Amino acid sequence: MVNLINLESVHKNYGIRPLLDNVSLGVTATDRIGVVGLNGGGKTTLLEVLSGTEPPDSGRVSHVRDMRLSVVTQRTDLPEGATVRNAVLDPQGFTAEHEWAADAKVRSVLTGLGMTRLGLDTPVGEFSGGERRRVALAAALVRDLDVLVLDEPTNHLDIEGVRWLADHLLARRCALVIVTHDRWFLDTVCNRTWEVTDGRVEQYEGGYADWIYARAERARLARQAEEKRQNLARKELAWLQRGAKARTSKPKFRVEAAEELISDVPEPRDTVELVSFAKRRLGKTVIELEDVDLNIDGRSLLNDVTWRVGPGDRIGIVGVNGSGKTTLLRLLAGEREPDGGRRIEGKTVRMAHLTQELHELPGNWRVLEAIEDVAKQVTLGKYELSASQLAERFGFGKGRQWTPVGDLSGGERRRLQLARLLMDEPNVLVLDEPTNDLDIDTLQQLEDLLDGWPGTLVVVSHDRYLVERVCDSVVALFGDGNVTHLPGGIDEYLQKRESLLGSSQQQLGKQAADSEEETKSGGMSGAEHRAAQKELSRLERQLDKLGKREDALHEKLADAATEPERLQSLDADLRSLRAEKDDLESRWLELAGQLG
Repeated sequence: MVNLINLESVHKNYGIRPLLDNVSLGVTATDRIGVVGLNGGGKTTLLEVLSGTEPPDSGRVSHVRDMRLSVVTQRTDLPEGATVRNAVLDPQGFTAEHEWAADAKVRSVLTGLGMTRLGLDTPVGEFSGGERRRVALAAALVRDLDVLVLDEPTNHLDIEGVRWLADHLLARRCALVIVTHDRWFLDTVCNRTWEVTDGRVEQYEGGYADWIYARAERARLARQAEEKRQNLARKELAWLQRGAKARTSKPKFRVEAAEELISDVPEPRDTVELVSFAKRRLGKTVIELEDVDLNIDGRSLLNDVTWRVGPGDRIGIVGVNGSGKTTLLRLLAGEREPDGGRRIEGKTVRMAHLTQELHELPGNWRVLEAIEDVAKQVTLGKYELSASQLAERFGFGKGRQWTPVGDLSGGERRRLQLARLLMDEPNVLVLDEPTNDLDIDTLQQLEDLLDGWPGTLVVVSHDRYLVERVCDSVVALFGDGNVTHLPGGIDEYLQKRESLLGSSQQQLGKQAADSEEETKSGGMSGAEHRAAQKELSRLERQLDKLGKREDALHEKLADAATEPERLQSLDADLRSLRAEKDDLESRWLELAGQLG
């Protein structure tokens, strides 16, 4: 199959550091490629060179003629003064006769991305960074493309939005190149994986699970090769010392299946043991909400809710963006008082709350100093770590640990914030979107720490892989004033959301129809308009019947011309019928005028 994009012997440096070193690869029409690697390892640079946004320092990048390509990066530039409609549709060149269809398509995409309340005439200048990213993503998704290049498209999407985006991309017939740390998304959407490491791009078939297996197999073979090299060196040294040729046997190797690779790996955690240990550290009471009311932005988040978070509980909280998850975490952490009821906290609780805001630290501190400021040693479940070892777990190698805090990126500051929290040895962890700005390797290290962490854990995250990996139960905020326990986890949450969304769309459709009819009917509500139409039809049927009765009476009057008494009776009937007919015609004219 012909490549739509080719990279041949591409080099790209920043300063003296090579991010891409003699890279050659291609993208075909059927490729759905997930790009993974460490933060700062060159993933975004690869996308920029691939799409032509940045030129290579050397080598060649070629695209097929007339290729339709769209790139959505983390740097969102929307036209100043533009509305949502302008930002999404103007670059696509839709003509006036097609605008109604284009508007419908945009509304569908924005609804899928979780922006259901957004009007197409809303100015984008008022939007947050996350909303601007979603508008830019919508502008790419409404286009017919050959290649779509996305850099962290799942950032700022809730779990429902991530699933919608995955379904949408799977239904498209175009090549995809996507940088993301969302492992569920990678496994669902991608059929190939590129790992950017040390200036190279390693290519693998399949999504995240296949890549993890291939990487584990590669590490096993490398370990065996290193063991073989060391054994050979020892034998060579022994031969030199003895002065005689040592007898050796030829080693035998075989590649084990995936089950063999993990056969000696223990379960991620022993829940019973961890809960037992947590009870000894925390006692029976951790955090309890009794008859709690909690209001945000004029709406009820919790209404007379009683909820207990116990020792060793590992709870994931899910809900759409804006449902109040962060506010609920602040209540659990004791940073927000309930509007009614009471919050009870156990006496032995040592709380740590990871917020989405970054706490300022002295810029001249070194990374290691900032961690050691909390403690020099920490015990996290089965691990006893020094400050330096924990720093390595969060992606700060030996050299990077002496970097001034003021020189760290936003993602690195967040990793430092999480390391400082864990160094304080809390027994209750409240984490708000802990995966933001973490690469996959750091996520794996975090999950490994949380797997064996013997305390109470409450997590808000749109990363369903993390929620399913480290949590034992899932609760949801559906906007009904309750905290809903979901035994079926995230799958049950998505099913309930589909059901709720279906009911909501029906109601919105009814309201829209009522509004449209109200406009057409000169101020009548939709229900009044329908009632008037119904009555108008009934009047027309009655008038038709009266007309037939009138014709019959005229015939009878003609026949009764020589019968005075009968003629008088029929004439009275005719006058009565005409009066009834006049009343009905007046009402008909009144309704017809109202309905326009």
